[in-house]
Amino acid sequence: MSIFEYDPGLLVRFPRTVGGVLLGHGLHNGPTPPALLERYLAEQRSVAGRLGETPLSQLPSISAWRGVFSGFGVEPTKYRSAPESLLRRLTKKGDIPSINLLVDLGNLVSIRYALPVAVFDTRQITGSLKVKSAAGTERFTVLKETGDAVENPEPGEVIFVDDTDLVFARRWCWRQSENSAAQPDTTDVIITTEAQHAGGRGDIEAALADLLALLKEYAGGSYTTGILDADTPRLSD
Repeated sequence: MSIFEYDPGLLVRFPRTVGGVLLGHGLHNGPTPPALLERYLAEQRSVAGRLGETPLSQLPSISAWRGVFSGFGVEPTKYRSAPESLLRRLTKKGDIPSINLLVDLGNLVSIRYALPVAVFDTRQITGSLKVKSAAGTERFTVLKETGDAVENPEPGEVIFVDDTDLVFARRWCWRQSENSAAQPDTTDVIITTEAQHAGGRGDIEAALADLLALLKEYAGGSYTTGILDADTPRLSD
C-alpha cells in the first residue's frame, strides 16, 4: 500500500497548498519512446514561445512558490523551485534534456503549467510519504550526479520524508533524493504536483488529468488519484 499525506500543521502555515497525487502500480519505465519525445520537444518549443521575455518571477505559480520558500527560511533565488529551475533552463539554454520516460513525462506537465511535478520510486519508502517541517536530524542522499553524499536538512525546511526519517525531497519542491529517483526498472510510484497560488486548484486539476492520460498511454499501470488540501490531507490505495 502507498500512502501520501500532508502534516496538518504544515497546512495551517501554508493554507493555499493544493496537491494532486497519483499512486501508481505496475508501470513500465525506460528510454522515452519517440512519440513521447516529440511531444516533449514540441511542448518545450510552445512554452518557450509563450514565455518570450516574461520574467519567471511574474508567473503566479512561480511567484507563490518563491513566497513559500521565503516563508520557511529559504532564499528563493538561491534555491529555486523545480518548475522555476526547469523553465530557467529552457529559456536560457533552449532545451531540457531527456532523462527517461517517467521523468520526461513529469517535466512535460511541469513546464506546461509551471508547477512542480515529482516522480518518486516507492521501493525505499517505509510507511507513508509525508510532507512536513524538518527537525534537522533526518537523512537525505543527494543525487549521484551532484555528489552522492548523505546530509541533514535544515531545521524548519519542508521535506518529503518516510516513517524512518529518510528524506525523499528537500526544500519542498527543490530537489529529490537519490533514493527517490525514477530508475529504468521503476514500476511503483507516487507522483505529486502542487500549487500555492490563487486559482491553483484549477491548474492542479488540469495537470493531474494530463499526467494520468500520459501515464496510461505511455507507462501503463493502475492508479489511485486525489486532490489534497487542508480538508483532505491524505491519500492511500
